[in-house]
Amino acid sequence: MSLRSLPEVKAFDRPDGLSWDAPSDALARWSGGPMAAEADDPSTISLYDVIGEDAWTGGGWTAKRMAGALRAIGKKDVTVNVNSPGGDFFEGLAIFNLLREHPAKVTVKVMGYAASAASVIAMAGDEIRMGAGSFLMIHNAWAVAIGNRHDMRAAADVLEPFDAAMADIYAARTGQKREDVAAMMDAETWLGAGDAVAKGFADVVEDMPEPAVSASLRPEIAARRRIDALLAKQGVPRSERRAMLREASGTHDAAGTATPRAGLLTASLADLLITIKP
Repeated sequence: MSLRSLPEVKAFDRPDGLSWDAPSDALARWSGGPMAAEADDPSTISLYDVIGEDAWTGGGWTAKRMAGALRAIGKKDVTVNVNSPGGDFFEGLAIFNLLREHPAKVTVKVMGYAASAASVIAMAGDEIRMGAGSFLMIHNAWAVAIGNRHDMRAAADVLEPFDAAMADIYAARTGQKREDVAAMMDAETWLGAGDAVAKGFADVVEDMPEPAVSASLRPEIAARRRIDALLAKQGVPRSERRAMLREASGTHDAAGTATPRAGLLTASLADLLITIKP
C-alpha cells in the first residue's frame, strides 16, 4: 500500500461513443525524442510508451502489462521510469491503482515526459524524481466525441467525473487546494522539473541519463509514431489515423507487417508525410 495518503480511484464504466487519445501536443513532443529504454535492473519498470493498448504503433502500456511486471518483482521496492505522452484514461487510472496498492516503496522517475494519463500514474509514487529537463503535464480528460450538439453536451457530462477524480489525486499528492489544481487542469499546464517540485507534483530534481532508443524499436515503428503525432496535430481522430496508416503501409492487419516489408512501409510513410500540411 502507498506510503502516502493517496485516494483510491473507483473503477469507472467505459462510456460508449468516446475515443480516448493522448493530447496531440504531448504526442508531438514525445515522438520527437527517445522512446525506449535500455535494459533495466529486475526491480525497475520502464514505462516508455503510450498508455493503453496500441499494437499498430508498437505496443502500448496497459494495466495488464503493469500487473505482470509487478508480480514478477514481488513485494519489493520498485522504480518506475516514465516517458509517456499519456493515452487511455481508464488504463491510466488502473495503473495508478496498481502502483498505489503495491506493498513496498514505489519510486517514480520522470525521464522525459509524464503527460496526461501518465502524470496520473506518476502521482502513485511514494517518491517522484524528475530529470532536470523533464516535464509533467496535467489537463482535463481528453476524448473525441462524434455526434450532434446533444451528444456533445452529453459527452461533457460524461467527462466531468473523470476530471474530478484526477483533481482529487493531484490535490492529495501536492497538498494544493483542489480549486487551484482544477484551474491548472483547465489551462493544460506543463510543469518543468523545478516548477513541479515547487508545486508538490514531484519531490526531487536530479540529473538523469537521457533515455536511449533501444535496438528493439524498429525504424518503421518509430516512423509510425512520428506520423501518428503529426496526424493527431492536424485534428485527425485516432481511428482515422490508424486507417490512414494501414492504407499507407499497404497492410490490412497490423499483425501482418513483417520485416521483409519494412522498406516498403517506411517509403509509404514517407509519402504520407509529404501530404501532411506542416
